[in-house]
Formats: sequence, C-alpha cells, structure tokens
Amino acid sequence: MIQINNLDIQEDEQYDEMIQNIIKKCFKEEGLEKTKLYINIILTNEINIKQLNKKYRNIDKDTDVLSFPMFEKEEITKIRQNPKPIQDILGDVVISIPRVQEQAHIYGHSFERELAYMLVHSFYHLIGYDHIKEEDKKQMRVKEEKILQDLNIVRG
Repeated sequence: MIQINNLDIQEDEQYDEMIQNIIKKCFKEEGLEKTKLYINIILTNEINIKQLNKKYRNIDKDTDVLSFPMFEKEEITKIRQNPKPIQDILGDVVISIPRVQEQAHIYGHSFERELAYMLVHSFYHLIGYDHIKEEDKKQMRVKEEKILQDLNIVRG
C-alpha cells in the first residue's frame, strides 16, 4: 500500500510508522483499502524538490510537497467498484522534510501535524481532488480535517 524512500535525508523509523498509519487511514476512509493500489512517498530536501518542481511544473523554487497522480478521479471511482482489484501505483508524493519543519514552526504546531497534513492533502490530490475552485477546495478541506481529527492529529 505504501512505499517510503528517503532521498538525501536520513531515514527516521518514527516518520515511517506515522506515514503508514496516516495513509492506511486515508485508504480506509475512501474505500480503497481492499485495492492493490500503492503510493510511493519520497522524503527529501529543498534542493531535490526544487529540481523536481522545475522539471515537472516549470517553477524554479522549492516547495513543501508535490503530488503526481496516475489516475483521474473518474478512474478511481471505477477502481473502487472493480471486484478484481488491479495492482498499480496510485501516484507519487514528494515531501521536503526541511520545509515541513519550517512550516510547522511558522504555523505554530508540531512537525507531526504538518507532515500528517502534507500526506493527507497529497493523498486527496492522488485520488483526483483539487483546490482550484473554491467549492472543490471546501470539499477537500472537510475530508482532510476529518482524517486528521479521526487520528487525533490536531493543530497546536
């Protein structure tokens, strides 16, 4: 369900366990726990994420997280309904750990809360949610907050 890779940062088993729990909750919440889909999560630094941001989005600056979905929202609906699940990658998520640390400090909450939010937010991008339109943004935020509250990962 989840593959975690560290790119130019030190591995931390605590992150790995937390990531596993959060993504499993996301899969369960969205009825995808019985699929054979998996997510590739890459934890990295500002330099690597900046290079990826420039390469894939043509934006020459670092960012906190990048999501690379492999399916459209309608395809995810079909996958949920398929009695014979396909084994495939749901998508890739790249997270800048230094940026997560910085944003946690800026927003006044824990590193764990900020990392959890990045994971949940990215998961919803992978299954076709977006926040370009205000209505879609509201729907996505409700789903994100429910998962974080269910896991007792709160602000502050």
